[in-house]
Amino acid sequence: MRRVLLVGLFGGALGALAVAAHAQEIGSVDTAFQWLGPNHKIVVEAFDDPKIDGVTCYVSRSQTGGIKGGLGLAEDTSDSSIACRQVGPINIKDKFKDGEEVFTERRSLVFKKLRVVRFLDRPRNTLVYLVYSDKLIEGSPKNSITAVPIMPWSGAPPKTTP
Repeated sequence: MRRVLLVGLFGGALGALAVAAHAQEIGSVDTAFQWLGPNHKIVVEAFDDPKIDGVTCYVSRSQTGGIKGGLGLAEDTSDSSIACRQVGPINIKDKFKDGEEVFTERRSLVFKKLRVVRFLDRPRNTLVYLVYSDKLIEGSPKNSITAVPIMPWSGAPPKTTP
């Protein structure tokens, strides 16, 4: 029984890491110095909606440092924020259910996850994304929301200079 539980927990952790691999880290800022291990920080990541071309979401989240954080044993806080934007022509590639999970990332060794879910507000022709943190034992009310109106795409994006 114990062996089955350990295999299940290890498999679940690998599954969470596989989903998180779709996010690209954009950058981070240190928020508190730690003598041993990495500093506490806020990380900004981007991911593209897998079922909708032309939408990219940016999530900021806290990341615990120190020895436990460096070893991946710390439980990160539930603080997060999301901003999704149209970055090209929007094309819904596959049907989806309201509240369908778009992105997941583990926030503790076993139970806590950061989740992003998607809704379609049909009357307003808008995609709505919600980020929240959950825990199997108790839920977390901390959340953030963003909306992307489905608009025609006028062509090439404006040129930017570094």
